[in-house]
Amino acid sequence: MSGWKSLLGQLGAQRAAFWLPGPHALGPIGLLLVALLALGGCASTGENADPNDPIEPTNREVYDFNDSLDRSVFKPVAQTYADVTAPEFRQAMTNFFNNVSYLNVILNDLLQFKLLQFLSDSGRLVVNTTLGLGGLLDPATDLGLERNDEDLGQTFGRWGADEGAYLVLPLVGPNSVRDAPNLVVSILLNPLTYLAAPITVPLAALNAVNTRADLLDATEFRDQAALDPYTFVREAYRQRRYYLIHDGNPPPSEFDSFMDLDELEAEMDKADEGSDGVEGSGDDGPTLKVF
Repeated sequence: MSGWKSLLGQLGAQRAAFWLPGPHALGPIGLLLVALLALGGCASTGENADPNDPIEPTNREVYDFNDSLDRSVFKPVAQTYADVTAPEFRQAMTNFFNNVSYLNVILNDLLQFKLLQFLSDSGRLVVNTTLGLGGLLDPATDLGLERNDEDLGQTFGRWGADEGAYLVLPLVGPNSVRDAPNLVVSILLNPLTYLAAPITVPLAALNAVNTRADLLDATEFRDQAALDPYTFVREAYRQRRYYLIHDGNPPPSEFDSFMDLDELEAEMDKADEGSDGVEGSGDDGPTLKVF
C-alpha cells in the first residue's frame, strides 16, 4: 500500500463545493463568516483546549452537522457517481474545475511576488484552456508547466499573518480566520460565477459530487485511522496549510512531533500487511490509533 500521505493531504484540502457560485452567494457567505468569527470570544476553557481552536465546541457541532449530511446524502451520491463513471471522465472533470478556478492561483502568484511561477501558471492556463479543450485535458503538465496551489490565505501567511482561529464552516469544512477570505475571492475570480443560473447550478452540483468522489479514499482512511476524526481533520488541515505556505519545505514546527506523516504511512503499511490473507478473525482488522 502507498499514497497515504497523499490521502492525508486531500483530507486537509477538502473544500466541498456544496455552495453555489454566483454574486448572490457573497451575501450569505459574508454573513456566515462574520458570525463564525464573532464566536471567537466564546473560547473553550477546558484544560486540554487547543489555543488555535478557541471555539472548538461550536466547530465540533458544525463538523458533526457536515459529517451527518455527508454520510446521509453526499457520500452515497458520490459513491454511486464513482461506480457509474469512468476514472477518465472523473479526471477530466477535475481538470476542468481546476482550470476554471486557476485565475485565483495566478493572482496570488503576483501577490507573493513569485514572478516566474506567475509566468508558468499563466502559460498553463492558456495551454490547458486551448489545447486542453477548455481544461478537460492537461497538456500543460506534459509540457513542464506544473500545477501550483496558491490562494489568499497562503499569501497572508507568506507575508507573516498568523493562521488565527481554526474554523469549521457549514458545507465547506475546515478553514481558519486567515484562510476564510479566500472563499469570497475565489468566487469572484471564477468565470462560472458570472454565467446564468441554468448553467451555473448544474456545474456547481457536478463539481460538488466529483470533488466528494475524489475524497472517498481519504475519508475512509480518516474513519479507519482516527479515534477522533475531528482532531485528525483539524491537524491534517493545519499541517497542510503550513506545508503549502512554505512551498513544500517548511521549517521545523509543532506539527513535526504531532503527526509524522512518514511514520503514519509506515504504520498503515504494517496494518495492511497484518490484515492481508486473514479470514474469520471476527473483526475488521487492526485499527491504527492516531489520536
